[in-house]
Amino acid sequence: MPTIDSVSLDITVVLGTTAMPVHQVLRLGRGAIIELDASEDDEVQILANNLPVARGTVVVQGNRIAVEVRELLPRGADVR
Repeated sequence: MPTIDSVSLDITVVLGTTAMPVHQVLRLGRGAIIELDASEDDEVQILANNLPVARGTVVVQGNRIAVEVRELLPRGADVR
């Protein structure tokens, strides 16, 4: 197990996307709200090192937010 402890993995959960001009992004301040093209009930995409690995849903319990994995995506032949 010591070798697994040294593996670095970046996990990203994509809740939605939007398009904005750069000048609008530069004007954003602390606490700005950015509207996404998804609702809280939509599936989220789960990425590992920027590669899609699963789909899930957002779960809110009290003041905790989690992501429940619903489906693991098949790996491509070129991904190890």
